[in-house]
This record gives sequence, C-alpha cells and structure tokens, in this order.
Amino acid sequence: MASTLSEYDVVVVGTGAAGMALALHLPSHLRIALLTKSTLNQGSTYWAQGGMAAVVDANDTVDSHVEDTLVAGAGLCRREAVEFTVSRSSQVVDWLVQLGVNFDRLEQGEHQGTDFHLTREGGHSHRRILHAADATGKAISKTLSRHVVQAANIDVLTERVAVDVIVQDGCCRGLYALNTKTGAVDAFQTNVVALATGGASKAYLYTSNPDGNSGDGIAIAWRAGCRVANMEFNQFHPTCLYHPKAKSYLITEAIRGEGGHLLLPNGERFMHRFDHRAELAPRDIVARAIDHEMKRLGADHLLLDISHKPAAEVLAHFPNTAKKCLEFGIDITREPIPIVPAAHYTCGGVVVDHHGCTDIPGLYAIGETSHTGLHGANRMASNSLLECLVFAESAAEHIRAAALTDQAKARVPAWDESQVTDSDEDVVISHNWDELRRFMWDYVGIVRTDKRLERAQHRCDLLRSEINEYYANYRVSNDLLELRNLAVVADLMIRCARQRKESRGLHFTLDYPEMAQHPIDTVLVPS
Repeated sequence: MASTLSEYDVVVVGTGAAGMALALHLPSHLRIALLTKSTLNQGSTYWAQGGMAAVVDANDTVDSHVEDTLVAGAGLCRREAVEFTVSRSSQVVDWLVQLGVNFDRLEQGEHQGTDFHLTREGGHSHRRILHAADATGKAISKTLSRHVVQAANIDVLTERVAVDVIVQDGCCRGLYALNTKTGAVDAFQTNVVALATGGASKAYLYTSNPDGNSGDGIAIAWRAGCRVANMEFNQFHPTCLYHPKAKSYLITEAIRGEGGHLLLPNGERFMHRFDHRAELAPRDIVARAIDHEMKRLGADHLLLDISHKPAAEVLAHFPNTAKKCLEFGIDITREPIPIVPAAHYTCGGVVVDHHGCTDIPGLYAIGETSHTGLHGANRMASNSLLECLVFAESAAEHIRAAALTDQAKARVPAWDESQVTDSDEDVVISHNWDELRRFMWDYVGIVRTDKRLERAQHRCDLLRSEINEYYANYRVSNDLLELRNLAVVADLMIRCARQRKESRGLHFTLDYPEMAQHPIDTVLVPS
C-alpha cells in the first residue's frame, strides 16, 4: 500500500454540480484534480428531481425571487448573498443551455414570459423552476460530467475519500485522500483545495439521498480551523417514498407544485389547518405538519395524491417518479403515494464569502458544504442547484485572479501510518454508525426539546471519544472516515441547536416555541 504524492494547481473534492462546475470554469491551463468517492454522477445533484430556480420569465423579477427567499429563510438570510445569487441566475441558465442541458420547453401554442416550461414549488410566488421532466439533476450532472471527461486539464480521480486538508503557516498546502482501490492514503500538493462534498444528511437514520451525505467537507474544514454556522437548520424533505424496499427515494416537490394533495390515511386533506398556502407552504412547515399528524395518529406514513389530475399530464411531467413508484406496485395516476419525511439538506455549513473563501487562505467551500447566507433558517425549494452553480463560477473567478500566484508549493509530508495496524473489530464502526444516526433522528429531528438535545450531546461525546481512539490506532477505511466525519457534524448540529433558544425555520423546539425578536446566526469557532 505505497502512498503517492501528486502535484496539482487545484484540487476539487466532490463531483456534484458545484465541484464539476468549478473545474469547468477554471482556466484550461491549470492542472486540476477532481476527486470523487465512487464515480461521476453519484452525488446529490444527480438525484435532484424538482429543478433549479431562476428568473427567466419576463413576468418574474429578481426582487420577487429575492423576497420569496428572504421570507422562506425566516429572518436569517443575508440579503446581499441572496441578491448576489439570484441576480446571476439567468446567466447560469444560459451557461447550462450552452453546455447542452435540455430544460423542458413549452409546447407550441403555449404562452408564458419565456419559452421554458416553468413550474412552481413551495415558497415561490411565481413559476420559476426550470426542469428536465422530473430528473433535472440527472440532466445537469450528465452534461457537466461529459464536459469534465473531455477536458484535457482535468484528472478525474475516482474512489478517493478525502481525509484532511494539509495546513502550513495558516494556509492550505494540500490534501490527504484515501485511495479505496489500493488502501493507501495519498498526498496532494497544492495551494488551492475546494471542498464541494455536499451536506450532512447521512447523520440521520432516514435520508432522501440514496448514498447519503456524510458531512466530509464540513468536518474537514472544521478540523482545519474554519468557522461553521447554523448547523441546527437541517431540512427534512416532507415527501420520501415510504416502502420497505424503496431506498430513500425522494418524491419531487413539483408534484405539490402541480396540484398534488397531502392526505391523512383516511383520505382527508390537512395542510390548510397549518398554513394558508396549504401544500405550497415552505418545506419546514410541511414537514412539521406531516410529523405532527403522524405522531397524533400513530401513523407510520401519510399520503401524497396527484391522481385527480389527467393521467397523460401526470406521466408527462413526472415520468421517472411514475416509473419508480410502479416498481413498487403504486400507480400514481390512480392512487396516492405513501410518504414520510426524511433528512434532505444541510442549510448551515462552512462560513464563506461570495467567492467561497473560508477562513483558511487557499481553502474554498462551495455548494451544500458551505454557509453563504443564502438559505437562512430554511432553504427555499430549488435554490440549491442555483447556489452551487453561482458560487462555483464566483470561486473560479477568485482562484483565477487571486489565489494562484508564483508562490512555490510547499513540500507536504507523506501520510504516516507507522503506528497503526489493521482492525479486526470493524463491527465497532457499524454499531457506532447505527447508534449515531438513531439518536440524531430521535433527539435532533424535526421537533426538539432541551432534554432531547442534552441526551444527544451525551451520547455524541461518548461516541466521538470511541471513534477518535479507533481512528488513532487502526488504518483508515471509507466507513471509518465517514463515521469520524459524521460524529463531528453531529456534534456541531447539537451544539448549534442547544445555543438557539427559540424556534425559527427548520429549528423547532417545544421548550422555546416562539421566534426571538432579533435573529442571529449560530457561529461556532474551533478552539
């Protein structure tokens, strides 16, 4: 298991929309390493169904999109970050179309303020969601990956799991990454590392992400000395398919946008009792309403029904959802879909500026890994893909203009595993993994209390101690690295949640059900 040392101008960790877009926006004379845990087209982007929000309709405005986002964010969005993102949405669409993304277009004779077919989702006051049927993320991911593979200056390194950033004299100088094919931890020598590894929804027992997001970039940046913020705001998608054989399949929010009804087991609608926007209320309200009704009734799931719409219309707009549900014997044109909430998106993350710069010079964080101020206390539907692409371009501009100088790359030390051995007790990893995700679901879920958070903190402290001891004594593996990172982000989530003595957005606690008068971010600083 001989380790290798490679030198690159830029190392990008993660191959979702943020990571691939960053690599494509960087100048072609730079040598770029693009690291992915498995293969291309395996990140959260690929599984994003609903679409991407952008102001492309002549009847829509940037101001309207900004105001909708601020309302959904419950007072914690940074207006300048929202304006920065939304004002660049149309140019992002232009770039994607130029690359070959085929967003759905209107049929001949249909009229809107654009030729794109736009849908509407929770929190939006206009139809502004571009989509490619109900597999928008797949269309974007496959287009980006096609261009990445064709780029001569980009090396796609598969089956690489980031371990830690190498920091020397307060600056980023490289990265250690496990090669799961060889078992060796390789070193990458570079002055620029960009973390685009997604969020941390895998910290929960139920997640909408098929492969889960284990918070790698957030944990790595925290260990390197970066601030993180608002980790208590974990978005639970209201509607994941509930079926024993369906692994975390998300039912797109666009179904509610096109008139789908949420139903109790007896077929009764209920959302109007929780919000005047009913099914089109923001996700946090919808998820809490579903959670409330499930607990009240002792039900293990509720229902989402689009069968009252014409079958041809349903199949045209949601072909992939219809196909997937039919695999489990559910015909969405004739019957409702059983659903349950699941951890979906991490609104907090590594504190960055408009260019994705962290507190460590040369270290960037973009996409769900970062905290830009766009989402506030609750991400509005379909703003995430937009954020990935806007900040990827902005980070590329900063790297091109400021981060790459004639400064020589510092020689980084090789990975030292001289004091560790192979583990003969991997069962410890699986047990700790299961315990962590269960207590996070039970105690740091959709509805919280001080007592629940206290219990979670106690268990997390014990687990982190065990995991750190294990990490120090045995050779690393993908499972161990993910568990180590999940324990870090779980601790950050709990600590942030315990500091917030109010209910706001995605953080709802029975002990403090009211919203505080003056909203503030929860910022944690490494000791």
